[in-house]
Amino acid sequence: MLNLVWIGVGGALGAMARFSLATAIFKWIGKAYPYGTLSVNLIGSFAIGAAYIWLVENNFGGEAHRHLIMVGFLGAFTTFSTFSLESLTLLQQGKITAFLTYIALSLIGCLLATALGMILTKQLV
Repeated sequence: MLNLVWIGVGGALGAMARFSLATAIFKWIGKAYPYGTLSVNLIGSFAIGAAYIWLVENNFGGEAHRHLIMVGFLGAFTTFSTFSLESLTLLQQGKITAFLTYIALSLIGCLLATALGMILTKQLV
């Protein structure tokens, strides 16, 4: 149960950080291109790589730290960071087919699912 508290606290902070950073970047550069979202995804992906080395491979901190930072904060900051870590883990394990299909299904599948959700919702509204 305590793990859920750490995830919830981290998630709330991560979501607020994502919104704040993306909004600041959009105000600074503009919305002609999704620089805010791209920045959040790049920063979050870098951060989860660093957090993985510290918290998982080097066992720095404990389970609460992993839940707070990796699952909660970075999970809410950007789920793209989790996707990136999972993809690289498959690659490092030598699971090339799984690596390629996970990337293809995630990117293409999510784009298609978003489009389908938009299309079906427009028909209902």
